[in-house]
Amino acid sequence: MGSKEKAMEIASVCEERKALDVVVLDVTRITLISDYFLICHGTSGTHLNAITESVVEHLKANDDRSFRVEGSRDEGWILIDAGDVLVHIFTEDDRRYYDLERLWGDAEVLSSVDASV
Repeated sequence: MGSKEKAMEIASVCEERKALDVVVLDVTRITLISDYFLICHGTSGTHLNAITESVVEHLKANDDRSFRVEGSRDEGWILIDAGDVLVHIFTEDDRRYYDLERLWGDAEVLSSVDASV
């Protein structure tokens, strides 16, 4: 599976868990850190955990076990480093504070879906 397909599948997993404002950024021309950033937020710590668990289950089901999970719901930002895809799961306030979409504003937006609609 290519990194773009992987990012879009993870976006679908997040949307299924009702993550809000799911955005996939193509950062391949901007940084060597990763190919894609997925950014979303949840409504509570429990919601952040549910989104995270679903993404981890999806990665494991696709034999991708080289990922790392950093942060916690109490910190308001969970990062899943899946190599070519970095998944950022925030609380709404922390997402607004860190504003990764603005920070990486030169990236191409591949997907921007508000799952609350």
